[in-house]
Amino acid sequence: MTEAEAPEGFRRPRPRPAPRRTPNPAVSVIVPTRNEARNLEIVLPAIAAVRPAVHEVIVVDGNSTDNTVAAARRTLPWARVITQTRKGKGNAMACGFTAATGDVIVMFDADGSADPGEIPAFVSALVAGADFAKGSRFRKGGGSDDITLLRKTGNAGLNGVANRLFGTAYTDLCYGYNAFWADLVPQLELPDPAIPQPEDGSMIWGDGFEIETVLNCRVAAAGLKITEVPSVERERMFGETNLRTFADGTRVLRTLAAEHRRAERRRKGSGYAR
Repeated sequence: MTEAEAPEGFRRPRPRPAPRRTPNPAVSVIVPTRNEARNLEIVLPAIAAVRPAVHEVIVVDGNSTDNTVAAARRTLPWARVITQTRKGKGNAMACGFTAATGDVIVMFDADGSADPGEIPAFVSALVAGADFAKGSRFRKGGGSDDITLLRKTGNAGLNGVANRLFGTAYTDLCYGYNAFWADLVPQLELPDPAIPQPEDGSMIWGDGFEIETVLNCRVAAAGLKITEVPSVERERMFGETNLRTFADGTRVLRTLAAEHRRAERRRKGSGYAR
């Protein structure tokens, strides 16, 4: 197996300079995938066409059974394709974050629902002073071609719970299009990609689809500056969605409760208990 073919996992192929906060940051776009070959043929060229140009695109594959990896390498030869170390979207993201060499990290879904043309707006929010730029379909200028009334109502309720628990003003807790300065990765304290998959097949906390909620909670608990960026969500292009309205809503509620308990333990441990 050649070096180009070998899965890189969480390891970086070259030493990473310390990320900087600069007016012209290098941007790393992380694209987690699992059986998204047809979508990548459209999504990757669109990301590559963004101006100012992104520094790197990292496709993190979750052991796809279609030709996702081949499609990524054929469609965008300069993209870095790595294989996640465990299972779950959260682990894929953590692998991508660890591999990134840019100053800014952009989280980007592979299904075609996110618009690459919005990346400069996220970067501008960070350069203007935000630590974390959170996409919102419900800010003026945002929208969705895909969300149902039931999901919209549920999202509003979850926003209320999150805002009450963490003192935030989120309008779109469950949206996964986000960007942040790469120097924040250690503060997020996501599960180390080097840890092996549990033998019983269970998932480590933070490895699953709860990742977006975990990130939103942790940046809020850390007192970081959060700016919401209007974003328009489009319908998935090809393949079936993994969204399950009631199950996913319940999972988000459990995540909010668990992350609030975590934040309270840390607050008390730091000596700032009320």
